[in-house]
Amino acid sequence: MRKINSWIFCLVWVSGVAAQDQPADPLATKETVNLYRNLKQLANSGGIMFGHQDDLAYGVGWKYVPGRSDVKDVTGDYPAVYGWDLGGIELDNANNLDGIPFKKMRQYIQEGYERGGVITISWHARSPLGKEKGAWDTTHGTVRAILPGGEQHALYTEWLDKVAAFLLSLKGKKGELIPVLFRPYHELTGNWFWWCRNACTDFEFKTLWRFTMYYLQQEKKVHHLLYVYNTSGDFTTKAEFLQRYPDDDMVDMVSFDAYQYEDPQTNDWFVKHTQVLMGILDEVAKEKNKLAAFTETGYEAIPYAHWWTETLLKAIGEYKISYVLVWRNHGYAPWNQKMHYYAPYKGQASEADFIKFYQLERTLFEKEVAERKLYK
Repeated sequence: MRKINSWIFCLVWVSGVAAQDQPADPLATKETVNLYRNLKQLANSGGIMFGHQDDLAYGVGWKYVPGRSDVKDVTGDYPAVYGWDLGGIELDNANNLDGIPFKKMRQYIQEGYERGGVITISWHARSPLGKEKGAWDTTHGTVRAILPGGEQHALYTEWLDKVAAFLLSLKGKKGELIPVLFRPYHELTGNWFWWCRNACTDFEFKTLWRFTMYYLQQEKKVHHLLYVYNTSGDFTTKAEFLQRYPDDDMVDMVSFDAYQYEDPQTNDWFVKHTQVLMGILDEVAKEKNKLAAFTETGYEAIPYAHWWTETLLKAIGEYKISYVLVWRNHGYAPWNQKMHYYAPYKGQASEADFIKFYQLERTLFEKEVAERKLYK
């Protein structure tokens, strides 16, 4: 009976349409509400925060050096936004899917928050039906299996218990919970994860999102999250972008991921395509009164020396977004035998241009956002 009741409840449960200056979670903590409101003001002012995945944990040629960051080595400042991932926590792994110990991740999150930075967390959850493929299993029916009434629903709630335990362990020096831009089931319009379009129906995905949010808030009392709806960069219309949108009461930020693959010196497709996506994102954000962000991007190994000011900034254009985040600086990647990094390090070809990017009034790094006291 409990399974059936929870199934029905997660379909009709509504937390209340968020007010203009209020997050989707009506019980959001004071710091989370303040962050939400301040991010809106920041975006309206035209400033764009710069973010980097795994920034404090490692960089090109180093790992776990206290206080170090490739971004800081180049600019003298940390990124304003720190990206992390919970993949592996559902399996009780000591390290996440990129090898970072969760204990260290918690420490880095606390450090970034205490300096005034913003935290965003994604979750490459393993597939409950095809664990050997990780998040990249595309077995159809996986989402249906973990919804209330499904054969793997109990397993999924156990996973959420572990996610909640980690999130609830993120506390500042005064014991307050650290606000997090939570980006579950990212790139949901793609075709490579078990929650993507080719592996579950729109209805199943929306129900998964609503149940997840319900469970974290109502069952686990997690109230320090801002929820980020995130597509891949393959949509072409507003209707396609919103095809799996769980509704306004379930989302605080809309976003997409898109990477550079072609040489920007000979092919301007990335700039033109991203501009189209930005236009759609901007329309949705304004219509639904949501924050907006470019949540993942980058050009692997950044071989074009002027990519930051001549490509990335042109791709964003004049659109107002909260932040843009580039992916991690892994260094040499044995899986494809080449360098895998997305932010410059000392001596890298785009270092000088990145410094110009940093010095622009529009781009915001940690020192600048710290002055704005986003949590107060």
